Amino acid sequence: MATLGIHHLGLSVSDLDRTSAFFTDCLGWIVAREVPEYPARFVTNGTAFFTLWQADPAATPFDRRNHVGLHHVALAVSDEATLDALFAKVQAYPGVQVEFAPQPVRDGPARHCIFQEPGGIRMELFWAP
Repeated sequence: MATLGIHHLGLSVSDLDRTSAFFTDCLGWIVAREVPEYPARFVTNGTAFFTLWQADPAATPFDRRNHVGLHHVALAVSDEATLDALFAKVQAYPGVQVEFAPQPVRDGPARHCIFQEPGGIRMELFWAP
């Protein structure tokens, strides 16, 4: 096989400080590296690695139906209780916009929820037994 999977995911964000704080304060990730001259901040949970890049202040927010590119980022969770507990934390985090709370994926038993983090990146939490 030529590729082994995703090494990292690079995201342009509207507010680097708010987005990186969401990852560290709400999701429990850590900052692995910073590039102040860009500016950029690289965050990880020990498995996934995201590079967050500050967009120009005049950048147009992403619209999943009108822009080609990232539709959303899905993060797997270990079990149903973790999905519900993490969603409660995400929902209460300042600036998060919930699209929908945890619900079955089609006929289940998998469940997921979708929200936008404070910087506007559309994200999904996904649990599958």
